[in-house]
Amino acid sequence: MRIRATVAAVSGAIVLSALAVPAAQADDGRSWTLEPGFTAVQPKVGEKSKQAFGATAKAAAPRITSAVVNAGKPIVIGTKVKKTVSFSATATADAGVGGVAAFIWTGKSIDDKDSFGYGPNAKSISCKVVSATTTTCKGTITLDPTEMINSDATTWRVGASAVTEEGDEFQAYAVSRVGVQSFSQLTVNASPEPVKKGKIITITGKLTRANWDTGTYKGYVNQSVQLQFKKKGAKSYTTLRTVKTGSNGILKTTVKATVDGTWRYSFAGKSNTAAVSSAGDYVDVK
Repeated sequence: MRIRATVAAVSGAIVLSALAVPAAQADDGRSWTLEPGFTAVQPKVGEKSKQAFGATAKAAAPRITSAVVNAGKPIVIGTKVKKTVSFSATATADAGVGGVAAFIWTGKSIDDKDSFGYGPNAKSISCKVVSATTTTCKGTITLDPTEMINSDATTWRVGASAVTEEGDEFQAYAVSRVGVQSFSQLTVNASPEPVKKGKIITITGKLTRANWDTGTYKGYVNQSVQLQFKKKGAKSYTTLRTVKTGSNGILKTTVKATVDGTWRYSFAGKSNTAAVSSAGDYVDVK
């Protein structure tokens, strides 16, 4: 049975312990280190600017203004190797922000015992003070396929936790979203080669995708895959037809040999499975 970290763990203690830092001072051009691994640079702030920042009559509630993981692109994961992706998060508070870090999670709600997620790699995080009230931090999050199950190939929520320079903690559980996809593989073989002009070429292949339940690659059945051809000397492929995968993800179709060129299969992908194209197989037509 796999052990899965709960969302409560990644969105609470893990994130906020990384942000447990002393309040920063607004000295001109000052830099400081935020343990255990944060770095931030305070911009120069003149006396008039300091007075203007402090002139707000009513303090606004601290808030997470943005949190983006993997630049908003889907996170594609295989069966064995951990995948580390970047994040950027921004928070604002009248007291100033000591640090902010993103986390990702999937499930019905943040409090659901079956929800699952990952927090930031604390030592990866670096922060830049944008103004007296706003800080942006960047870092990484690592996903482990050995802890994941097939239903995790879906859209995850991106949250963030932050701490003010006065030590007050605040969070947002669903600032944005990011897709998590299983890695896919696609093969092709065109034969016979060489072949006489006018004869039949049989083009086989196989589409598989990462199965996190078993830690192996399994055939992806009943999927539409494009058969593509690139004539000798051409720069790009042309789609000739669509072929459906059969049992175990097997592909098979036949074409008449006309000219020299390269054959391949191409899969457009699904929301839970990454797109992939096979390597090309060149056939010499005699």
